[in-house]
Amino acid sequence: TGAANHPLPCSVGRPKGTNQRRRPASLSVRASSDANTVTLLDYGAGNVRSVRNAIRHLGFNIRDVRSPEDILAADRLVFPGVGAFGSAMDVLNRTGMADALREYIRRDRPFLGICLGLQLLFDSSEENGPVSGLGVIPGVVRRFDSSEGLIVPHIGWNALQITKDTQLLQGADGHHVYFVHSYHALPSDANRDWISSTCNYGESFISSISMGNIEAVQFHPEKSGATGLSIFEKFLSPNSSGAKAPAHRKASKLAKRVIACLDVRSNDNGDLVVTKGDQYDVRDHSSSKEVRNLGKPVELASQYYIDGADEVSFLNITGFRAFPLGDLPMLEVLRCASEKVFVPLTVGGGIRDFTDGSGRYYSSLEVASEYFRSGADKISIGSDAVFAAEAYLQTGVKTGKSSLEQISRVYGNQAVVVSIDPRRVYVKSPDEVQFRTVKVSSKGMLAYIPCTNLRFKCSHISCTFFRSIRRRICMVPVHSKWWA
Repeated sequence: TGAANHPLPCSVGRPKGTNQRRRPASLSVRASSDANTVTLLDYGAGNVRSVRNAIRHLGFNIRDVRSPEDILAADRLVFPGVGAFGSAMDVLNRTGMADALREYIRRDRPFLGICLGLQLLFDSSEENGPVSGLGVIPGVVRRFDSSEGLIVPHIGWNALQITKDTQLLQGADGHHVYFVHSYHALPSDANRDWISSTCNYGESFISSISMGNIEAVQFHPEKSGATGLSIFEKFLSPNSSGAKAPAHRKASKLAKRVIACLDVRSNDNGDLVVTKGDQYDVRDHSSSKEVRNLGKPVELASQYYIDGADEVSFLNITGFRAFPLGDLPMLEVLRCASEKVFVPLTVGGGIRDFTDGSGRYYSSLEVASEYFRSGADKISIGSDAVFAAEAYLQTGVKTGKSSLEQISRVYGNQAVVVSIDPRRVYVKSPDEVQFRTVKVSSKGMLAYIPCTNLRFKCSHISCTFFRSIRRRICMVPVHSKWWA
């Protein structure tokens, strides 16, 4: 297994601008050599494209683990665990990699575990268990308690509280980093010597560990912007001070987020552009009637990231129904954006069952899977979510066959966003509809807000209905002026 040094195919360049809140390009880039090669344990349980992109962005090559011997031969090992605890341990035990990992860690070789890569170090997990882990660190991994209304999974930017002076987290105290997880490891007397930072979400939990050359983090440094890249570089290049984390005021809780939402469609020349419109009208009102072109998707996403966006969301408003799945233009947008944008990427539009121009049928799960493999962290479902809700209200039965249910079951609730287009509808009397109405002072009339995902066709579903399915919801107004 030789080192894989893949060139970055998406040379969109750094957008020009004066605001340099994020400076990922300031991180040093090194020439190719064995000393600049990182071993990556990708056991095939999920998408680790973002981790690969972050490592390559920092100027390092990647050698993939193919056998237990590759683990023992590694100079530096990154383990970005993805998926369920039990499934991961099954793979590691079946391939002999579990014993190799224990031996590698026993030798105190440089190791960085990410997310599940931290949890697997503990004795066991209650996820579909109990399931035994690698047993390196004393303790049990438990699910967050949602009985008192705490929303699970823990998803978003939360602050680190440093408890041990380590090079890896130098300068990161109080900074926000990106978390996506339902299970967590609790601090205890038995594992306190391992803990290098904690975080609070309903209760204090372990957000990172450090002992000798063994490091692991619960958060995702590859999705934590400049702070995350700084942490990554300090592991990859321990003799370097790494990139300086951006200055922030002291933080101690979940942060409000700024999400850049980009509507993407093809213009009349077939080029993908970012556009905006009023009530789905995205064409100029000039004689040309051309699609409004606000810029190229990857370039704008990169600029928003530099300017401080905490997440970037692409909405495909074209459909591309005639393309085979592997040729969907949005896939290339995601691949290129994920090489330049180190915060979460969400994509929506067209994620449903469809048949391409050659007659090949694709399920919504297949479409979502390809998006995830191409660099998406979350997918957004609009019209299909409305269809599922309407069917449920009519029958009271969850079939498990809707795109919402299928994708959530495979990738987890945290990977699915429900996107709702609300529209104000006026009524003369509150008795005309079954939903709560509100008086609009500017009009002196009553109105309610239904979903309008189906090209302005009002669904008989109130926007508040989706609270019952406990999904993250994005509401997008379809009027240029609206109220909420």
